[in-house]
Amino acid sequence: MTLEILTPEQKIFSGDVYGVILPGIGGLFEVLDRHAPMVSALKEGKLKILKDKTQTAGYNIKSGFVEVLNNKTTVLVEGAEEV
Repeated sequence: MTLEILTPEQKIFSGDVYGVILPGIGGLFEVLDRHAPMVSALKEGKLKILKDKTQTAGYNIKSGFVEVLNNKTTVLVEGAEEV
């Protein structure tokens, strides 16, 4: 699936990934390839990108939203910092 992480200032990440773990308002949740369409609010916390089954990358994010549609996940956040 394609993942994009955007802040008001810039595009933080864009590329094909295996999945992503997000800090939702109700707790952590994971989005994988071919996930059903959804929109969810995000709280401040750690976002983990699963580049494949062994490689990961992480970002500390501020609050925002995620949209999953047509095998593309778009994360819109107030700010993000790579960890």
